[in-house]
Amino acid sequence: MKQLWAPWRAKFILGPKSGGCIFCDEPKENRDKENFIVYRGSNAFIMLNIFPYNNGHLMISPYRHVTNVEDLDANECTELFDLVKKSVTALKTSMKPSGFNIGINVGRASGAGFEHLHIQVVPRWIGDTNYMPVLAEVKVISEHLEETYEKLLKSFSALRS
Repeated sequence: MKQLWAPWRAKFILGPKSGGCIFCDEPKENRDKENFIVYRGSNAFIMLNIFPYNNGHLMISPYRHVTNVEDLDANECTELFDLVKKSVTALKTSMKPSGFNIGINVGRASGAGFEHLHIQVVPRWIGDTNYMPVLAEVKVISEHLEETYEKLLKSFSALRS
């Protein structure tokens, strides 16, 4: 696969690696902007995926380290789905997608890279898959992650009222 120049990724690639779980560690740091956490609930939170499939690609995770769906308690289940609804609303408000892919990653084999259960919310636009992935095996992400964060933060802040 060919690569596109994406200087914002260097911070992650060259930065220190904790070796831990991003879904456990990053919410504890209270550095939401640096960790791209856009919303915090009581039992779960929402963060941008720093290796997005599309602009606005969100991950929703319980704070508690849970690896299996059946291990979620009732409050976590309720809040996770509530945060899916909030994510869709915030993305519709700030980015106007045509649709969504929503899925739950369970286990390392799911492609998640983390054992910590999380829900992926990927906004989709008609025509967002074009000739680039087909011919050049390259996915173009058209907006800087920090710009996407600011857009979504504003939309999620409006949902708190």
